[in-house]
Amino acid sequence: MMWMFLGILVTFLLTRMVTRLIRSGSGGGAGLGNVTLAGNHIHHQVFGILIIIGAGIILVSQTPWGAALDAAAAVFGVGVGLTVDEFALWLNLKDVYWAKQGRQSVDAIFCVLVITGALIGGASFVAGAIGTTQWWSSIGGIGINLVLCVICLLKGKVITGVVGMVIGVVALVGAIRLAKPGSWWALRRYATRPRRAGRAARRYDQRRMERWNWLRDLVAGAPSPAPESQDESAGRPPAAD
Repeated sequence: MMWMFLGILVTFLLTRMVTRLIRSGSGGGAGLGNVTLAGNHIHHQVFGILIIIGAGIILVSQTPWGAALDAAAAVFGVGVGLTVDEFALWLNLKDVYWAKQGRQSVDAIFCVLVITGALIGGASFVAGAIGTTQWWSSIGGIGINLVLCVICLLKGKVITGVVGMVIGVVALVGAIRLAKPGSWWALRRYATRPRRAGRAARRYDQRRMERWNWLRDLVAGAPSPAPESQDESAGRPPAAD
C-alpha cells in the first residue's frame, strides 16, 4: 500500500507539473508536448488505463510477493494517478481538464490518496473469524458506517462520504453537521426550517468555496476563463442522435 500510495502521489504531482508547463507554452524547450496519434489528442488517462490493465493482469496471474509485489503496486499506482488525474473528463464525457469542472479531478485524487494512505497502516475492515462475536461486531460497525456515509452523500458532502468509508470518524462528523444548501437533504429537511437553512447557507457561503478553490488551483492549476454560456454547457453529455 505504501508503494501504491507513493506511485499515485508522485505521478499526480509530476503529471500536473508537466501539463502546466505544456499549458503555459514553456514545455517545448524541455521536449514536452501533447501526444497525438493520427490527429487525435491522446489523453494521459489512456496510458493510465493501459498500465492499470497490465499491472492488474500481472498481480492476478503471477501473484508476486516481496520486492516484485512492491514494484507491481508502484506501477499500478502510476496507472491510477494518470487515470484519476483526468477523472473530470470521464465523469463529464468532455475535455474539461482546464475548465471549472476539472477541479473534480483534484477532489477525486484527494479521496484516493486519503483512502490508500489510511490503508498503509494495515487497516482491516472485517476482524475475527467468520461467525464470531468480533466478526459480527465488525460487520455491524461497517453497516453503521455505510449509513453515515450515505447521509454525508445526501447532504452533498461527496468527499466526506467517500473518505468516511475508510475513516469512520469523518463520516460521523459529516453526518452530524449541517447539509450543503441545494443538497437532497437540505431541500427535503430544511424547507420548513428556515433557521437551519440560514445556518447552512452561512456555513457554506461563497468565501468557503473560494478558499477550497484556491487550494485546488494551488495544487493543480487554475482553470481557464470561459464565457458564461460555455460554463453552463460544459460537462453535459452529448445529445442523443
